[in-house]
Amino acid sequence: QVQLVESGGGLVQAGGSLRLSCAASGRTFSSYTMGWFRQAPGKEREFVAAIKWNSRFTYYADLVKGRFTISRDNAKNTVYLQMNSLKSEDTAVYYCAAEVDDWGTRSSGDYDYWGQGTQVTVSS
Repeated sequence: QVQLVESGGGLVQAGGSLRLSCAASGRTFSSYTMGWFRQAPGKEREFVAAIKWNSRFTYYADLVKGRFTISRDNAKNTVYLQMNSLKSEDTAVYYCAAEVDDWGTRSSGDYDYWGQGTQVTVSS
């Protein structure tokens, strides 16, 4: 019943910025841990960033730390991923995910609901 819809992907030049949004349905959004994952062609899905329900704790993959920022607006049922200083290596389909049990953060298996993904292409 939970629906996650990503938006904001597109084509951007290396060094540019992009902000992804994930709109969530459901009345319990405020209790979810929200995460972003990505999957490049021929590669496994990898963790990008996550944020706890109250925004007190955020988590980042080493490769994006300092460049990406995750945030959320519970009143809008939306989580964001601000991506700066983009590199060609960031090219991937980006997925929004929601975790309801708060037992994990960085593994795709920790999450219960997924969006369909949005393509981010960084030209080099």
